[in-house]
Amino acid sequence: MTQPLRSLSAVPHGVPDLERFAADVAARLSAGAWPGSVVTRSGDSVFVARAPGRLDVMGGIADYSGALVLQWPIREATRVALLPWPERRLSITSVGRGGVERRCNVPLDLIADAHRPYDDVRAWFAGDPARHWAAYVAGVFHVLSREHGVHFRNGAAILIESDVPEGKGVSSSAAIEAATMEAVVAAWGVAIEPRMRAVRCQQAENLIVGAPCGVMDQMASICGEAGRLMALLCQPAESQGSVRLPDGLGVWGIDSGIRHAVTGADYGAVRLGAFMGYRILAALAGLRVRPGQREGHVQVDDPRWRGYLANVGGEAFRRFEQDIPEALDGEAFLARYGGTTDLVTSVDPARRYAIRVPTAHPIYEHERVTEWAGLLTASPSVAPAPDAARLGALMYESHASYSACGLGSGGTDRLVSLARAAGSARGIYGAKITGGGSGGTVAILGDASAGDSVRAIAREYAGETGRGAYVFEGTSPGAARIGAIRLDAA
Repeated sequence: MTQPLRSLSAVPHGVPDLERFAADVAARLSAGAWPGSVVTRSGDSVFVARAPGRLDVMGGIADYSGALVLQWPIREATRVALLPWPERRLSITSVGRGGVERRCNVPLDLIADAHRPYDDVRAWFAGDPARHWAAYVAGVFHVLSREHGVHFRNGAAILIESDVPEGKGVSSSAAIEAATMEAVVAAWGVAIEPRMRAVRCQQAENLIVGAPCGVMDQMASICGEAGRLMALLCQPAESQGSVRLPDGLGVWGIDSGIRHAVTGADYGAVRLGAFMGYRILAALAGLRVRPGQREGHVQVDDPRWRGYLANVGGEAFRRFEQDIPEALDGEAFLARYGGTTDLVTSVDPARRYAIRVPTAHPIYEHERVTEWAGLLTASPSVAPAPDAARLGALMYESHASYSACGLGSGGTDRLVSLARAAGSARGIYGAKITGGGSGGTVAILGDASAGDSVRAIAREYAGETGRGAYVFEGTSPGAARIGAIRLDAA
């Protein structure tokens, strides 16, 4: 029989999904069996961790340009159970809805070699679509091996369960990385502070999964605090603490039913356009530019903006704006400017990129988010009027800016229109597309009692489109707020 739960950090009340999952894992351990025909034995220990998805309330794609972002950890989460074992492989099992399982075996020699290039590991997962999903899990091991010298002599059997929906813009990828990271550092006794855990999870997604995401998702999933907005200055990942919504306000998300992917071409092209714009701004400002780490990469000596578009400011940008091309062919850009400062994307010489609008977005978004956070912290306990209308207006401005970048979608635009039509008379103040855009989820700000209005918007949208319109409601703590649970087999 299994011994009672022995917590590495006490399981808090109010996280029922973790308690249920831990009890299920304990039952599996007690039965002496694991998915994938893994047999457990007396003395085995299983490490259980949980990490939530996040609702991007403000900031979104400006994170890779150094902006302030405000993220809400949602109720839905990914749960991971990790059983260290003597075999030199990872046996990864993901249990989906209806009990459907998918499995992947990853050779330990692939991900535990501290000298193996990231490109080699990424190529192995990219080489077979059936195993690409496992890169989010195994990538954590390789990053810890490369960056922290963690020596994985043996592998692990890993069980994953999640109710963070994929492709909805609420960061299912960060949730699986963060939960895996929490279980791994507990099982191997690795001392890494939470902020750095988030940075390493981002590296796993950038360098092994191959998705050019910023760091806000991983920070929210690891460091988020239930019931509060995580304020993060992405330069590169500087916590600004948490921000409490006034008692009279609430936030929700509505899924548009249109799949979003941070690996998609639109997100990548907009990110590249922003970094190309920064490189052009550096030239216009006379900053010193040096060759970078690889072809197509440069380094900029930038005491003025410290390498981040978000620091340029709207007033300064307006002086340069007309000198930044609306669009430019990749070949012409590389010939003139040599490359960008971004190490996780590459300019395609054969592609034409929008530049001016993607450059403007993070500059003005940073100002919008800064004002949004300031309105909350100036009167954290005051009822929504008179500031709620301004908070909502900033969200609508953010949504319009996404659309100008080409990251909108018909579904998310319709949800925002329905929210605007509902208006303050029904307790709705603002709405915007979230995360990487091009579908996914819309964040909504309303009165704390506006849940019925939000659900009515979702029903109207579903009736019009025939798509499901899941409502994200509620909150839960980040992985580091809980820690890992250890279960020991007797």
